[in-house]
Amino acid sequence: MLGGGPFLTQNKALPGTYHNFISAQRAFVNLSDRGYVGQPIALDWGQDNGVFTVTLEDLQKDSLKIFGYDYTHLKLKGIRDLFKGAITVFFAKLNLGGKVAENELAKAKYKGIRGNDIRIVVQTNVDDPTNFDVLTYIDAILGDEQTVATAADLIPNDFVVFKADATLAVTAGTPLAGGDNGATAVTAGTPHQTALDDLEAYGFNTLGCLSSEPTIKSLYVEYTKRIRDTVGGKFQLVGHKLGKMDHEGIIDVQNDAIGDGEEVFGAVYWATGVQAGVAVNKSNTNKTYTGEHTLDMTETKTQSQLTALLKAGKYVFHRVGEDINVLEDVNTFTSFTPDKNEDFSMNQVIRVLDQIAIDTAQLFNSRYLGKVPNDQDGRISLWNDIVAHRNELVGIRAIQNFVSDQVIVEPGNSKKAVVVNEVVEPTVAMSQLYITTTVA
Repeated sequence: MLGGGPFLTQNKALPGTYHNFISAQRAFVNLSDRGYVGQPIALDWGQDNGVFTVTLEDLQKDSLKIFGYDYTHLKLKGIRDLFKGAITVFFAKLNLGGKVAENELAKAKYKGIRGNDIRIVVQTNVDDPTNFDVLTYIDAILGDEQTVATAADLIPNDFVVFKADATLAVTAGTPLAGGDNGATAVTAGTPHQTALDDLEAYGFNTLGCLSSEPTIKSLYVEYTKRIRDTVGGKFQLVGHKLGKMDHEGIIDVQNDAIGDGEEVFGAVYWATGVQAGVAVNKSNTNKTYTGEHTLDMTETKTQSQLTALLKAGKYVFHRVGEDINVLEDVNTFTSFTPDKNEDFSMNQVIRVLDQIAIDTAQLFNSRYLGKVPNDQDGRISLWNDIVAHRNELVGIRAIQNFVSDQVIVEPGNSKKAVVVNEVVEPTVAMSQLYITTTVA
């Protein structure tokens, strides 16, 4: 039998053909997707522990089983606003210590008051009187129907888990009772801290703070600073009237929501979604608000008000004709220095820098970490991939005036370290026009 297969060095003993198949070098130019949100939220229904992922398609098709309400229900107004820009949301249910609704036949699948709107109807099967039709309703919506001989034959559905030892008897409708949401904002550490801890394992573009409690808002702010500045996670926090933050990772919505029964921070839903979903080469400056919450315009009526708020780093909605628009796509960073100038207050700039950080980390971790030797050839390969990625950003007009020679890849202080220095110039959208017209 002749030798064959791949080879590392020319050290084979048997005659034969030894053939290596190697991919031609191709630059890695993947740009990571945007539209991902991390969202702790108080709910009447839904997964009780950990993080659950919902897409826009999921919301439109399965909102009843996910959130306990149909897509058009008033209770889902904020979530609908969130998905005006978001593509995927990582939800973490805040309710702590809630209770599951139940009756003698079944227990609700999740904790929360929505379980009290579930009822179980038991009818005699018309084709076989020895069997029962067991129907699960949530409000007037039929969620499940099973035909069985005994309760032990029932299988769990999207809304309840049946009690196998129950006795089936005809009933026009037995409601579940005792469902309770529990606490949602008792202390800063519970349950918001648990939700944030759970979300730390996920990658997202924005994090929404749905609270008006100062201690809760402070928790989200410090969490964001820690993850961005220490851990290296790249997302922006969106909250409501957070105070003087002075940080490029924090967006502070100024306008109150004032509709009947609305949460004062209602504008955060829409802002969190659109800030996550906007493309890396786009801006939300002058974007028209399409949310369902009613926003207060009394603090944003005059030019002097708008100027003061903008200088303070506030994310402001103001009226433009019949529309309500975003004044400027800014964050709370205001302490400008020669090393960190006004550019860092623009969210479009931060999106570009975050995109570079996320994509470069993905590039290195997936293609180089522990795989490519730290020699001249390896560093040239890394240089090629970084330059190709930056040229991709040039192609979509996210950065400009890029010079590949300004990307320097060198060995670090240890044998396993690589150091990269580069110069990038993010592109931002036009927002001011100065015209001098000479009349002849």
